[in-house]
Amino acid sequence: MKIRPYQPTDLDILKAITVEAFQGVSIDQGIEQKYGLIQGHDWKWRKAGHVAADADREPTGIFVAELDDKVVGYISTWHDPEAGIGYIPNMAFVPECRGQGMGRKLLEHALAHFRELGLSLAKIETLEQNAVGNHLYTSLGFQEVARQIHFVAPLNPSDSQSSA
Repeated sequence: MKIRPYQPTDLDILKAITVEAFQGVSIDQGIEQKYGLIQGHDWKWRKAGHVAADADREPTGIFVAELDDKVVGYISTWHDPEAGIGYIPNMAFVPECRGQGMGRKLLEHALAHFRELGLSLAKIETLEQNAVGNHLYTSLGFQEVARQIHFVAPLNPSDSQSSA
């Protein structure tokens, strides 16, 4: 596997990889299951938008994994030098490249990038149901420091399609 810097021409494939990989482990998908489409957009559209936001925020913090000159995954990062913290908002691979240690290598690359920037901590978040991510992150020294609950409230009575 080759790791290279992000290029703007990578964006569409990274969005597609992300949408496929986050099936079942996306907060936006959970919102959609409870409330349906929002403003005519599905969770996949929103999740793809997160990748675009990562690219807008810090394109030099995105690293792309290639196998035989084909993009097979990526990791996005950004950092706050004043706080000394590096953030990892997204990491995803195509299905055939999961479970082969490529995610570990990409994550190690991101951590090395943070060290080169002189940061003190790396932060990553995942959902409880992401067993693979939870195992990988703790195996690389990440420690759980808090749990968070995401609440959503409809702002219009017609939006309350709650199944509760």
